[in-house]
Amino acid sequence: MVDSTLPPPGAVPPSLARVAFHAVAAGLTPLIPVPFLDDYALRQVREQSVRDQLKDKGLKAPDKAVAVLAGSYEARSLGGQLMSYLKAVALFPVRKVFRKVFFVLWVKDCVDLTSACLHHGYLLHHALQRGDLDATSLQGDAPRKVQAAIVAACAELDARPINQALRRIFRSSRVLMAEATRAFMDPKQGGARVPDPKSESAEVKSLTDRLLQEMWEERGYFTALERHYDKHLRGAPAPTQAPAATGT
Repeated sequence: MVDSTLPPPGAVPPSLARVAFHAVAAGLTPLIPVPFLDDYALRQVREQSVRDQLKDKGLKAPDKAVAVLAGSYEARSLGGQLMSYLKAVALFPVRKVFRKVFFVLWVKDCVDLTSACLHHGYLLHHALQRGDLDATSLQGDAPRKVQAAIVAACAELDARPINQALRRIFRSSRVLMAEATRAFMDPKQGGARVPDPKSESAEVKSLTDRLLQEMWEERGYFTALERHYDKHLRGAPAPTQAPAATGT
């Protein structure tokens, strides 16, 4: 018997599969044990996700437009950077002994980043499918308008169902700091690299597959997300409802 909860073959386009992969890759960046390299890796992943989606449509954007669409112009707060640094420094000497504890401490960070990048990537995919960005508009103010509509749409929906699913995925995963480090470090160059869905480990691919299944099961949620984006891009007034909860 075929499990009806699983997406049928061809139901998820390759472009959306790459969105899920980059969301997982972004979610692994807090596990990088090198202070501030996690922020650099996150920015690289988010910008690569944007470039890949544009490339699927035969588009190439200026670096400024990519940065705007990736949200990488919004730097992490000073407090957040300091906390990331302190966690990395404090736990670095004991990570080999307390890997389970280390991973649990980072689960919320992993979930929050994966959720944010998944929502953003999905709506950028939707925007490109609608034709909201093209070769001409990418040179102007359209990227900022699309990004603003994406941010507004995400702020309106209660992301807890998605975040809870992500928390289950990460908590049951065997991905630890060493896996994240391997995913983002280039042993030949000695520096950071952008993860590639064609060459990543079975564990990272498994996380991506499980995320795609969750997206399939929550497709009603993502349809609602599209409607909120469409409304904000048209400039409709924001609803008067209370801000959505973002807890995990």
